[in-house]
Amino acid sequence: MSASDDRSTLPTTTAADPIPNGPMIDPSLNSEPHPWHRYVALGDSFTEGIGDPHPESVGGNRGWADRVAEELSRGQADLAYANLAVRGRLLQQIIDQQVEPALALHPDLISISAGGNDLLRPGGDPDLLANKLDAVVATLAASGATVVLFTGPDVRETVLGSIRSKTAIYNENLRTVAARHEAVIADMWALRQLLNTQMWSSDRLHFSPLGHHTIAAMVLDTLAVPHTLEPLHPKDLPARTWREARAEDLVWAREYFVPWVLRRLRHRSSGDGVTAKRLEPSPIFGPGMPPGAGD
Repeated sequence: MSASDDRSTLPTTTAADPIPNGPMIDPSLNSEPHPWHRYVALGDSFTEGIGDPHPESVGGNRGWADRVAEELSRGQADLAYANLAVRGRLLQQIIDQQVEPALALHPDLISISAGGNDLLRPGGDPDLLANKLDAVVATLAASGATVVLFTGPDVRETVLGSIRSKTAIYNENLRTVAARHEAVIADMWALRQLLNTQMWSSDRLHFSPLGHHTIAAMVLDTLAVPHTLEPLHPKDLPARTWREARAEDLVWAREYFVPWVLRRLRHRSSGDGVTAKRLEPSPIFGPGMPPGAGD
């Protein structure tokens, strides 16, 4: 089963114009530049940008973090951006492989989204995971950087629905962690647009370009950064018969679910052999409007 098509919660604003390539500074948009000059993103496939492929993006995937960095570049000409996220990473792997390298880059803005892959596994304990993350956030916040944490989305009607209760518990723990260390919460659970099926990619596990766009706008709003990411309408989809829907389910199971199960059984990860797409901070330029947006 895929995420529900809850069109009543979608924004009514028309689709945004494409984000221009080239120079990113537009004083008319950001008359008061934000305070950040160096942004480093930590995490797994969500932050790597899986589900949002783009040939002009480093690593072949764009994602919400790239989109946030593109908009931050409009307010700071010297903004540098690194993305250390790698698909499939568990929380402990993110701690071991990404935290120290991130701090060595001396960021003043850090985002970290971690623990989702752990919750998918049998025995994934949201309380223990939050305790681990608490120590990480303490370390990141002690550097003086602004730290952004993410709640998990409401997955009640997706293929991830079985972990909804664990996600809710983890989210509440994250709110406590954020309050303790004066971190910022980017609240995906409250982002009801994500209930629409078109916010999810064809694998039903990751967000689509439209989903990443929507999340990026929410992050920027949370940081009180002016931006160009207008709310976008998903395109209307034709009605499907029961038979067509089941046929799509079978294709999904063959192409995505079975390979995922086999990787688990073989103790393999989709991130085996993958390196982070932006190991060093550098400027970023945006490729433009995501596919899937209505007119």
